Amino acid sequence: MPARRTGLVWHELFMWHDTGTAAGWVPPSLVVEPDTHVESPATKRRIRNLLEVSGLLEQLVRVDPRPATDGELCRFHTRDYVERIRSLSDAGGGDAGEMTPFGRGSFEVASLAVGACIAAVDAVLDGAVDNAYALVRPPGHHAERDRGRGSCIFGNVALAALHARETRELSRVAVVDWDVHHGNGTQQAFWNDPSVLAVSVHQDSYYPPDSGHVGEVGGGDGVGATVNVPLPPGSGMGAYAAAFERVVVPALRDFRPDLVLVACGLDAAPTDPQGRMLLHSEGFRHLTRTIASAASELCDGRLVLCHEGGYSTAYVPFCALAVFEELSGISSGVSDPFLPIFEGMAGQDLAPHQGAAIDAAIRAEGAGQRRRRRSSEFDI
Repeated sequence: MPARRTGLVWHELFMWHDTGTAAGWVPPSLVVEPDTHVESPATKRRIRNLLEVSGLLEQLVRVDPRPATDGELCRFHTRDYVERIRSLSDAGGGDAGEMTPFGRGSFEVASLAVGACIAAVDAVLDGAVDNAYALVRPPGHHAERDRGRGSCIFGNVALAALHARETRELSRVAVVDWDVHHGNGTQQAFWNDPSVLAVSVHQDSYYPPDSGHVGEVGGGDGVGATVNVPLPPGSGMGAYAAAFERVVVPALRDFRPDLVLVACGLDAAPTDPQGRMLLHSEGFRHLTRTIASAASELCDGRLVLCHEGGYSTAYVPFCALAVFEELSGISSGVSDPFLPIFEGMAGQDLAPHQGAAIDAAIRAEGAGQRRRRRSSEFDI
């Protein structure tokens, strides 16, 4: 496959965001022994390290991040929420909302993460790179308008999409979220907005609880522009490939975006402590190839990936390497040492109950397409 100019947005400060100690995500107490919080720097730093050791890092185009302004943050978040996070950060830290602890200086780091995703969008739209990956922390797709959730402080991908719409004046932007958890914050940001297609493919009824069902299709003028594909636990390559072929790509073709953003969580992998899915590195490569091909067909290849979850320190780097190889068209020559076992795991083929879940999403998306077409003359 031909080589492409792939941008990487990275800054060491992302690794300095302090989530403190926890058992998984539960704070320590007299009965909960302190441990490393699941949203720690380890997997993100190990991605960057494998890129360097593999030789791929030097073939990527460096894109420098910059902090998001308060005005940019307030495109989605309330000013009171932004000021609360700033004050808590200056005072030594606190909790942004639900299971989102942070320490001193995390306001600046979270603002830089948003700015990194915006910088990736600008680099692609300016033609400096063909596509880009913002390797950021903290993640963002759970953050809601006035509270943090699930380790997410600010809505990185949502704010990048709003930048593309409002500053770069794109007519239509699509967000595809393949994190194992539902992208509730992104959904909230665009619930009533027909100019942003928000697609989430995730483990059914995991986090947030009772969120991301097929019947959640948007509201008001945005009815039909929200697409949810909740897959049963234990879904692997077959289910994900079918979901993208039968639901995600048809939705993108119907919507015809000017830019595709991906909330790139790598926590649907077999060894991830925060998911119960079976998607291996070649699965993530396949998803990347599928989305890149759709972007090439629909919007001149304009594609930006923003990092979200992924908590298996051993395996996440190999999933990310496959994504970067597919984006750049460059083979590093490094093989995934886990792949021979994961490819042979039971559950990689599409099962009937997974097909039924995808069929339900197809029916919901078909109705969504009809609604979008009836209101396709929206002013944008």
